Formats: sequence, C-alpha cells, structure tokens
Amino acid sequence: MSFARSGGTAAALALAAALALPGGPAAAQDMTFFTIGTGGTGATYYPLGGVIANAVSNPPGSRPCEEGGSCGVPGLIAVAQSSRGSVNNVNGITSGLFDSGFSQSDVAYWAHTGTGVFADQEPMEDLRAIAALYPEHIHLVAAADAGIESPADLAGMRVSLDEPGSGTYVDALLILEAYGLSEEDVEAEYLKPGPAGDAIRNDQLDAFFIVAGYPTGAVVELASAVDVSLVPISGAEAEGMVEAYGFFSIDEIPEGTYEGIGATTTLAVGAQWITSVAADDELVYGITQALWNDNTRRLLDVGHAKGATVTLETALDGVGIPLHPGAERFYREAGMIE
Repeated sequence: MSFARSGGTAAALALAAALALPGGPAAAQDMTFFTIGTGGTGATYYPLGGVIANAVSNPPGSRPCEEGGSCGVPGLIAVAQSSRGSVNNVNGITSGLFDSGFSQSDVAYWAHTGTGVFADQEPMEDLRAIAALYPEHIHLVAAADAGIESPADLAGMRVSLDEPGSGTYVDALLILEAYGLSEEDVEAEYLKPGPAGDAIRNDQLDAFFIVAGYPTGAVVELASAVDVSLVPISGAEAEGMVEAYGFFSIDEIPEGTYEGIGATTTLAVGAQWITSVAADDELVYGITQALWNDNTRRLLDVGHAKGATVTLETALDGVGIPLHPGAERFYREAGMIE
C-alpha cells in the first residue's frame, strides 16, 4: 500500500475505505492517500475541498473515466480534512501533518518567505503551489442593532477574530490596525463562524470576521434566522491596505448573496491549493491534470456555489510562491507558461 505523508486520522479513514472495497486488504495495495487541509465545516474550504478530493480520487475498482466513472488519479484516495484554516494548513504541510492544503495567498506568501506574520519563523521554503482556486472575501458580520457601520466602530465591542491559526485571524488583526485599533481594543473571542453565529443569535457577540468565498454557509444560515449586517471595509483605510499588501483587492459582495443584506464593499484575497516540494512529481502532475479535467468542471459547477469560479483560466492568478514541479509541467504542457 502506498502512502503519501498524512495524519493519523486520514490514514485511518483511508484504511477503512480500503477494507470496504471489493477484495478487501489485497485491493488496497495499489492505493495512495493524499490529505487536503481545509478549514471549518461552516466556511468554504471544507465543502469545496470535499468536491475537489472526490474529483481527483480514483480508487481501485472505479469505473473508467471514458465510461462515465472517475477521472481522478488511478489508485488515489484524496481526503479533505477540517482544520483551523490557512495558517494551520501551511504549518501542517511543513510538519507533514497534511500532504496539501488550502491557503489564502497572503498567508502562503508570508509563510514561504518568512515575512509578515511569519517574520519570527524560519521561511517555509518547501511550500509549492498547485493552483489558485477563487477569490475569498472578508466578511465582517454584525448584529443589526449593534450600531457597527465601520471596522472603527468595533472598539469596545464583543468581536470574534476566528481561531489563531486561521487566515481570518491574521487578516482581522490587519484590518483592526488599519482602522486604528488593536486586539486589545475589542472584547476578543476566538470562535469559528458557526459558533460565532450562534453567539450573535444569543446576544453574546456583536460581530465576527470570516474570510471565505461567498455565499458561505455559516452566514447564509445566520442571515436567514436573525437580522444581521455586513459591515463595509472600504475608504482610505481599505485602499491603504491594498497599497501596502499587494495580495488584497477591493471588491463587492453582491446584493442578495445573504438574505436582507445589500451590496457590500470589502477586501478580497485569493485562495490557493498548496503542497510541499517533497510531494511526488508524477502524483501532483496527475492531481493537477485531474483538477482541470472536463469531468471535474461538471463536479465543480454543481458541487458548491463557489465551484464555478474555480477555473483553469485563473489557475495561476496571484500565485506568489513557486509552482510544484508536477503542476508546473501540466501548465507548461497546457501552454500557460513557457
């Protein structure tokens, strides 16, 4: 049985899958397992990670692609694992906990170069990119009656910054700083989006940050249950962040994305799928090829609301770390790089 580097949970899940296949343990001998660190179950990384894991997998005994079966890598079982998010994922890839993971482009760049929030750590020079996936938008969700019209209004408020180890936490601190605040100026909580939404419903929290592709499940559920607002992140402060950090852009969450909430200007940052340079070149080449297979296109379009924005045409947008050699080979053959 061939194992890529993985955590114990993934190995146990994969072994269980192997034993369930026709032929039992013997059939598992040709299988390879590849873990994907994602994020919290109420955000975008985890459900989209499940769609991608399914698309690139092709366990022994699967129907051939040309017969309507899986078009993934022969013998591969990819497993999407919930995690604390981007920072957790880059650390997990470097430590060997995850074979790959999703990360915000800013977090991946800082980790690879040992700058920004990773300035006190050794550069994670082995990080490599497989693909840029889609733009993520910073949501600042507030109770409708909290009187929060700008991030500057968060002073003294009960605010969830997400868990340390998440990209949301990193960006929340940057936004507070841009608006003249710090972590100490708010009553900080460190909740994932689902529990944060519950806290707002129970009047235990005034606002929370989440960086995710819209629509994100936790906010959809919350907005359908109680009156909330999306706080604009705009003006000179946001423009200053774009100038200072090239991976940010100013974008809009459209009206109607969440029940009762109008169009909201905010900051966006790219989501990427990354791995380690130690990952097998042929395996990553096959995974990249499977990711952009026409069959995968259909899975992405119906598997998650953000899937339609994951396209080959934008696969190299905003990639600030080196490509994995296997992925680079695919994009070169596709004529996307020289």
